[in-house]
Formats: sequence, structure tokens, C-alpha cells
Amino acid sequence: MPVQLSGSVGILFQGDSITAAGRVPGDDNDLGHGYVRLIADALAVSHPSSRVHNRGVSGNRAADLLQRWDSDTLSLRPAVLSVLVGVNDTWRRYDRGETTSHESYENTYRELLRQAASQGTRLVLVEPFLVPVRTEQWAWREDLDERIHVVRRLAREFDASLLAADGLLHQAAQESGDPSVITEDGVHPTAAGHAVLARAWLRLVR
Repeated sequence: MPVQLSGSVGILFQGDSITAAGRVPGDDNDLGHGYVRLIADALAVSHPSSRVHNRGVSGNRAADLLQRWDSDTLSLRPAVLSVLVGVNDTWRRYDRGETTSHESYENTYRELLRQAASQGTRLVLVEPFLVPVRTEQWAWREDLDERIHVVRRLAREFDASLLAADGLLHQAAQESGDPSVITEDGVHPTAAGHAVLARAWLRLVR
């Protein structure tokens, strides 16, 4: 279900380094230089009374969000909450051997959303995504694909808006002819990749 913006509304973006996009940790006014900044700039024109916050933290997994959920999410009481988390839950399995089960990921993510929804917050869930730029990254799909299915199930469970980012960015990479145009390392979007995300988010949240 699309989220309709009207009047003065607080919009909070939560997640990992993709959302943080270089924002200075602890600087509550820093929106980073990625898709959140692009969305904020667009909303400054179309919905000038909207207030956009970025609390993305590099390296975060779903469990890390839960640890800081009270201070960095619930205390802000956003009208709209956009969440993108999950690729680090996959990545750490392959670079550090630290496995987060899909069941644990789903239970943690559900608890995050339950707490936010109990405040009446409208939810926007962005699928975690991976656009391989190295051949070995295709093996990561075995782990990530189930996390994407988790997000889709939770979107239905919580009547949240769903941004199907994985397919969207793969399509953009295919059209560009080179995945590195869209993501620098398979995980972190380039400026072009962030622009794809921002446009899709703005279409979804009207």
C-alpha cells in the first residue's frame, strides 16, 4: 500500500551503510550523500514541511538495529519509517564466517516493525539487494534470496509499502550494460544506483 504524504510529516530512514551513505555518525542533521539525500532534496520542493532524518549506520545487521531501536527510531516517533537492512547479515557469512540464520533475521526484523507499528508509524520496507560485480558474489544469492522473501512476507504482514529494490537494480544494471555503473562492489550503489533507488522510493511514497 503506497504511503500518502500530506502536511508536516517526519520521515526516518534506517539501515546500514547503503542508507548512511557517508553520513557522519552522531550528526543528526547529516543525511549522507546517497538516496536519502536525493529524496530529501526532492521532498523539499514537493513537500517543504516534511522533515527527513537519516539514522543509517555502516555495517549494521538487523540485530544491530534492534540494539539502538529505542534511541534511534522509537524516540523520534516518525510518521513514516523506511527500513533497508539485510545484506550485511548475508555478507558477514562469506567474509567472516558469521552466520545469521534466516529465522533469526525474520524474528528480529518482525520485532523492529512491531514496535514501530505500535506507535502508528507507516512502514516502507526496501528489499536488501545484491548486484554481483564479481563472479563469486553469485553464490551469495543462496543466502540473500531468502532474506528478500522475509522482507516481502513482513511487508504483507504489516501492510507496509514494499520497494522491490533487488530486481529494480538488476534491471538498471542490465540496461546499463555494466553492473559497476549501478553498484561499485555489488552492495554499495554508485551515484547512478542511488538515483534509481530514490526515484523508485518517491514513486512508491506519494
